[in-house]
Amino acid sequence: MHHYQWAKTPPMGWNSWDCYGASVTEDEVKGNAEYMAKYLKPFGWEYVVVDIQWYEPGANSSIYRPFVPLEMDEYSRLMPAVNRFPSAKGGKGFKPLADYIHNLGLKFGIHIMRGIPRQAVHQNTPILGTNVGARDIADTNSICPWNTDMYGVDHRKEGAQAYYDSLFQLYAQWGVDFVKVDDIAASKLYGTHTEEIKMIRKAIDRCGRPMVLSLSPGPAPLDHATLFVENANMWRMTDDFWDRWELLYDMFERCYKWCKLVGPGHWPDADMLPLGHIGIRSVDGGGTDRMTRFTKDEQRTMMTLWIIFRSPLMFGGELRDNDEWTLSLLTNEEVLHVHQNGYGARQVYRENDHVVWTSQDAEGNQFVAMFNISEKRSVVSVSLKDLGCMEPMKARDLWAKEDLGLVKHQLAFELGPHQSILVKLSPAVGKGL
Repeated sequence: MHHYQWAKTPPMGWNSWDCYGASVTEDEVKGNAEYMAKYLKPFGWEYVVVDIQWYEPGANSSIYRPFVPLEMDEYSRLMPAVNRFPSAKGGKGFKPLADYIHNLGLKFGIHIMRGIPRQAVHQNTPILGTNVGARDIADTNSICPWNTDMYGVDHRKEGAQAYYDSLFQLYAQWGVDFVKVDDIAASKLYGTHTEEIKMIRKAIDRCGRPMVLSLSPGPAPLDHATLFVENANMWRMTDDFWDRWELLYDMFERCYKWCKLVGPGHWPDADMLPLGHIGIRSVDGGGTDRMTRFTKDEQRTMMTLWIIFRSPLMFGGELRDNDEWTLSLLTNEEVLHVHQNGYGARQVYRENDHVVWTSQDAEGNQFVAMFNISEKRSVVSVSLKDLGCMEPMKARDLWAKEDLGLVKHQLAFELGPHQSILVKLSPAVGKGL
């Protein structure tokens, strides 16, 4: 698939949802982009993504205001709210903000909702390049159960594809590099919106600009895996993921089910990383303004699972409020090597809430992620034979950046509840442990 080339490795970036809900402003986006350029870009972080309702002038949290007027152009296409994004004045849209982010050496992304604005349908505004109006292409029975902004688009109607083409032509003019489409991968009412996914894929292919396509929300159904692989670069395996242990515990099973679908250009997505300062203007996830509720052990366990599985990494907190610990989770080059260069990730075993995963790289190194997801301290072990290693191996703790010596028979570590370790095994000659 040609679109795979736009995401050969799992995308890494920042998304505004976990900290600002639907209400992020231009200054806040720029501030996080500046932080990323200074502290994270050297480690591969590059996408800055404005999440939902950038077109809603009165958005003030993660709670959507129903049936309110939205900023829209004359061709039924939503535009940035100029009170929140002042550089969009005069019909410039997101181009000035995208240019600003590109000048930092980063890439710019936006969130959109599947479909066409309801207000466009009610006003029957025109579709660019056609003789039809919004009312002619809308499927008014196809709605989102948690947001009132849009109707679905009926792919059978004349002008339906032209509408999506016009959207992505506009985004290409703005300089968009990443599009997260919501209410499409696993609609709570209608399942997966297969035909709209296909229309969006075609529109991106026609727009003349590379764009990574991310599909939400989850859990995306596994029986539609071929559809996602053929049309998208990322798709959510889960509903919104927050800083609650039970959600992280459940993610191990999701990763196990999806791991064979991981590959260059197509990445099952474990969702954003709710780390650092979140909930500033978001009340989702059972909390408000807070530092992440995950313990340090749980934060590292989350990062280790996302890393070995090779989920996209989208940081959800206010970057400018990061402490040294949080920054260290994002800038360990040895750990990030596993994420960007590992392949063949698989679960070796899961027994009594002891979990072991492994992957490898092209240089002959093997990576072993060992997790204690139980509620008591215990020893987690795995034999070299079960890892497919027939010779002694040299071991290194990647988070601690410490050599562990030679290993002859097995890896074994005493881990506390919710704790983990990520080990690199390299070929070695000599007597092991």
